[in-house]
Amino acid sequence: MIGVQMVLLKVALDNRPSPGIRNGIEHAPFSHAEHNQGFQRPYDFWQWKNAKPYWMFLAYFIAALSFIHIFLTPIARSETYINLLGYIGLAVEAILPVPQILANQRSRSCKGFRLSVLAAWIIGDTMKMCYFFFSQDIIPWAFRLCGMFQCVCDFYLGAQYWMFTRGSSRVAGSSREGSESWREEKGIRMTEL
Repeated sequence: MIGVQMVLLKVALDNRPSPGIRNGIEHAPFSHAEHNQGFQRPYDFWQWKNAKPYWMFLAYFIAALSFIHIFLTPIARSETYINLLGYIGLAVEAILPVPQILANQRSRSCKGFRLSVLAAWIIGDTMKMCYFFFSQDIIPWAFRLCGMFQCVCDFYLGAQYWMFTRGSSRVAGSSREGSESWREEKGIRMTEL
């Protein structure tokens, strides 16, 4: 799984969009557009312009965890450390939709956010919640709480998608209607244009 994730990271870095606006969509993660909106990640974490910092971060991260697991065995085997790693992993997975929610809210648009991704998130997390609550297995509450948070985020993304795409079509329709009524007011027919 880790190997596949590394391959996916390489593919994403090799094929990421160039900075700026293309097809009406701003590619903010790599163009540092967020800096202009009053938000900046410390050390531009995971928004670096070239690939080397991504690989260096992963190398340092792997080295630190390897050091703990090889040389600090009592710590690595302690229940507190194992639980801490589990909680951090669950929290990272649970907050994955949050940057998308914030970006949509800031731009008051879901432009560039695919409906298929939203549907996959909602369906996947709903199935996960069914397993967490209806399984005969004992599922710790940490999993259930993080899953519930993620489901709430997914459904909020769905609400954003509905509000912002519905609002944009209404605005487009009203401007068209407004221009048609203006033409009628001025006595201009469509055939004359």
